[in-house]
Order: sequence, then C-alpha cells, then structure tokens
Amino acid sequence: MVMTNLSGKVALLTGGLGSLGRAQAAALARAGARVLLLDRPETVEGPGIAAELASASKGAIVYIGCDLNQLAEAEAVVRALADEEGAIDILINNAALIINRPFEDFSLTEYEDQIRVNSSAAFALARACAPGMKKKGHGRIVNFCSVTLNGRWEGYVPYVASKGAMLGLTKSLARELGPHGITVNAVSPGAVVSEAEERVFGERLQEYNDWILTNQSLKHRIEPRHVADLVLFIVSPASDMISGQNISVDGGW
Repeated sequence: MVMTNLSGKVALLTGGLGSLGRAQAAALARAGARVLLLDRPETVEGPGIAAELASASKGAIVYIGCDLNQLAEAEAVVRALADEEGAIDILINNAALIINRPFEDFSLTEYEDQIRVNSSAAFALARACAPGMKKKGHGRIVNFCSVTLNGRWEGYVPYVASKGAMLGLTKSLARELGPHGITVNAVSPGAVVSEAEERVFGERLQEYNDWILTNQSLKHRIEPRHVADLVLFIVSPASDMISGQNISVDGGW
C-alpha cells in the first residue's frame, strides 16, 4: 500500500460505487482526503456503500448522485460542489460504460453514450474543477484510459474510441493546466478482477480469465487495490513532476 498524507484535500471520484471506485475511495480516505463519491443517482444503495467505506477506512466519504450522461447538469453539480468545498483538489475521472459485442451491433445512441460518459464527462468535470485548482495553484486530475488502446481487444469499438479521446484530453489538459501547478495524468488498467467483467462476460468469464492470463506477462490477475495504489501515488507529492503521462498497471502486455 502506498503511504501518503492527503489531509485537508478534497477528492472527487466518479464511478465510485464500482470495484475500482470503491478501492480508490477507501485508499484516498485512509490517506486523509475527504472523498466525494459520484455515481448514478438511481443507485439506492449508494449512501450505504459510502458509509461502509468510510467506516472501514476511518475516513470521510460522501455519496453524490450524479448522471454523467447529462453533461451540463453534471458540470453544474460539480461546480457547485467545488464552490461549497472551497475547491476540488483531486479529480479522478474513473466512471466508464463498457459493453462487449461486434461493432455493427452497437446503435449510434450506444456509441454516443460511451463517448459521453467515458470521455466527454471528464472534459466537463475538469472545467468545473479547474478554477478552484488554479486559484490554489495546485491540483491533480487523473483520467482513466485502458489497456484496450493496445489494439488487441475485439468487441469494444465505442469503449476504445472513448479511451483514445481520454488520452488526447489528458495530454492537452496537462499542457494547458501545467502553468497553474495542476498535473493531469492517465491510468490505463489492464484486466482487473471486478463486478464489471462478471457482468460483461457472464458465462464466458472463465474463457476470458484464461485468455487474460495467457496474454499477461505476470500470471496472476490484477486486483482493484493495485490500481488504487497507482492512483494514490499519482495524486501524492511524490508525483509532483509527472504530468501528461499514461501509466499502465496491466500485468505486462
């Protein structure tokens, strides 16, 4: 586990109720950050999960219902949160829609939904958080990309396209925000053991697991905590001179 001190920092984490989100929320809270955990507003168990995470991590974690598919509304919600908190010090764009099927079987709406949630929302939330970060002269933005950008994955065309956009966003934001003391980096997880892969692959899960271990250099699966440790490093003072980078935690592809 990465040891760092984030006391006094406010972290905004999207997609916070999923396996990766929960691991990051707990890690950030243990490090002393106040965590605003964003996820779908219709998720009735959200407040309970946030409370359980807060209790287990002995930290401050608050659930915020927010639909990232509604960009203008999401930006307004986060801008209001930034004003209320004084500033968002750490923005982690972790939320993602992912579906596995041949690209001809995706509707235009499904394609646009993945682009909107997986990358456009990161642009909107960065706009909402940047003013407070600039005022402080310091900030951290972490955008989630993906190992699927290596071109070896079938059935993820909208998802991979959205992650390509996220990588471009990361590079460009790092350039523009750097003079204000704000770092912007991407994390590209490999195949992480999660509820999402169970949902996506269903009865094909064992076949998928075998394919992953055949292709990874390291012959054991990535856990959410491995990703959380990398994120914790990126938002810590240890990464002060790292920006505009896409850092993989993929088991070696």
